[in-house]
Amino acid sequence: MPIHIAARLLGHASLSTTQAYLAVFQEDLIQSYRTFLDQRRAVRPSTEYREPTDQEWNEFQQHFELRKLELGTCGRPYGTPCKHEHACIRCPSLRVDPNARGRLLEIARNLGDRIGEAKANGWLGEVEGLQTSLEAAKRKLVSLDRMLARKPGGPVSLGLPTITTS
Repeated sequence: MPIHIAARLLGHASLSTTQAYLAVFQEDLIQSYRTFLDQRRAVRPSTEYREPTDQEWNEFQQHFELRKLELGTCGRPYGTPCKHEHACIRCPSLRVDPNARGRLLEIARNLGDRIGEAKANGWLGEVEGLQTSLEAAKRKLVSLDRMLARKPGGPVSLGLPTITTS
């Protein structure tokens, strides 16, 4: 692929940024990977490489629509169930949007208030569950703050891919 097209696809403002990848993706590396893929496909059932039906494609796209959450996006792989029963604040697959930091703080404060209420009423089971959620919210805040504190030019969160149809 021409470097100027690769730069555009990767969102690089400068071709020199994209050129750094040329050392990694040398032609022999690409060719050996393609050979590996050809060999792998030769031993797999051909039905795995068919075009998806409209229903399958819609189901696939719907999975990504369902990943959009109030606090960000769910990084759960396609075709896997939500094993946290949509308790997203506890889930390591939740990718918090930096713009949702204020909402995450509000949730943490609310959890603290609810813990106080549960303790006052002797609802020990509620206290334990709420504390688990509060600790998860605090970890999400620490992780988000680390990401926001990164220096320009450092690692960048690429987020989740979006699928568009032409």
